[in-house]
Amino acid sequence: MGGVTSAASSPASGSSPASGFSPLSASGPAPASDPASASGPSVPSVLGLAPPVIPVVVLEDAADAVPLARALVDGGLSAIEVTLRTPAALDAIRAIADEVPDAVVGAGTLLNPEQVAAARAAGARFLVSPGWSPRLLGALRDSGLPFLPGVSTASEVVTLLDEGITELKFFPAEAAGGTAYLKSLAAPLPQARFCPTGGITLASAPEYLALPNVGCVGGTWMLPADALAAKDWTRIERLAHEAAALRD
Repeated sequence: MGGVTSAASSPASGSSPASGFSPLSASGPAPASDPASASGPSVPSVLGLAPPVIPVVVLEDAADAVPLARALVDGGLSAIEVTLRTPAALDAIRAIADEVPDAVVGAGTLLNPEQVAAARAAGARFLVSPGWSPRLLGALRDSGLPFLPGVSTASEVVTLLDEGITELKFFPAEAAGGTAYLKSLAAPLPQARFCPTGGITLASAPEYLALPNVGCVGGTWMLPADALAAKDWTRIERLAHEAAALRD
């Protein structure tokens, strides 16, 4: 829904970082038997994949994953971030990867290398973190998958640009300064592009998407709690259509 990492090896390996986002790991493409290269849409860049919105999904029951993903895809939102905030998350990612071929499922709220490995094994096609550490950044790079590391300060952006990473998650967007903050970053850091997430609504999303350094936004407004509880997939599909129309 983001910080694209270059999949170049980390600085500790001695190789220079590549710019932009690449689905290749330092050792080359993932093997064909790997979940990262399973059949389905290719993912060269999260920002290129996701316009205008990445739904940010929290699932308590993995049985809801497939009908929810189908509703989002039918509504025009094919990139789906399932957050690792619940015990059901990995099973949900696995189910979407196996049963909804038109979806590109990613894993969010990644906090450590172990979660990166588990998400990749479950079939995640892109990875998102709310922040980053050197250890987590190394695991994201080594995964061979596109990823969005989270940032909320100019210093973090400069540090990641120095690592060759130009696509980033801006989180928590509203609390961290919103569109005004992103506007202030555009002139001194024009190479950085963002997927803002956190507190964004259908009403505020167009203000973010109008910024030159925003490629997409992440949000939950198309996934209201009462619709999820009622398994009202028709309503969620309608809300997804509204979100997808923001690209027009």
